[in-house]
Amino acid sequence: MFAVELISIGQDGGFFGISINQFVSLLLIVVIAIVMERSIVWYISHFSKRAKLEPNTVNNLTLTFRILILVFALLAISRVGGFPSDLLISVSAISGAALGFASQKTIGNFVAGLYLLVARPFKVGDYVKIGAVEGIAKEITLNYVKVLTAGNNVVAISNLQMLDRDITDYLYEATPKGNIYCYTFEIGFDHLVPTEKLLEIFDEVFDTYNSLPKKPFCTLTRSTAIERVYTVYFYVEETRDIFKIRSQIANQVFRRWDEERAKLK
Repeated sequence: MFAVELISIGQDGGFFGISINQFVSLLLIVVIAIVMERSIVWYISHFSKRAKLEPNTVNNLTLTFRILILVFALLAISRVGGFPSDLLISVSAISGAALGFASQKTIGNFVAGLYLLVARPFKVGDYVKIGAVEGIAKEITLNYVKVLTAGNNVVAISNLQMLDRDITDYLYEATPKGNIYCYTFEIGFDHLVPTEKLLEIFDEVFDTYNSLPKKPFCTLTRSTAIERVYTVYFYVEETRDIFKIRSQIANQVFRRWDEERAKLK
């Protein structure tokens, strides 16, 4: 009968030169690490479904926490098992580099998403302008903000980019009956039509929008030797109306302005 020696038992009753107490501690560390990994993966999976996270974000988060658990487990094992310090430093350096590479954007997006959810610079349904993108905020997650534009396109902006852009929320007033939004846009004219006539044109057009919460109005923003620029203000209760009313007001004003210019030529 052949005897196969699977475990080398030392004189002190240990395994491979490790005492029984150390062996039990190492085994306990491995079990704890496995339980933590399974628990965190399960939580991330369920949380991602509720928060509607992108699959790529879920995978990166899972990988990040797995690497963290591995690093802490190796640190604990090295202390209990008495492994050489140079081995510990090498493993820590490699693990740290992998963790940084895997989690740079994921953790950044995650933290930025938490900030947006806490600060709440706007909410879903508001009309917003984020940098050069403007439209209706359709979705706010821990990864992206999605905006419906006037062209009926949905633009996704990462939360990291959100922190670097100017954010404008056009919410003017929240009432028991609903929200009121004040939208502004600029219109420029040359100096051919007199200012008094131009203001009359604005009044004529604004009078046709008496069904809005407040009557539209305009202010002179700047005037140069070439043009005069006015800022138009109008109020709506439904954010989708902004897409329609903005173009309507601009078209009506320019049509009347063209008629007056034709008379002066």
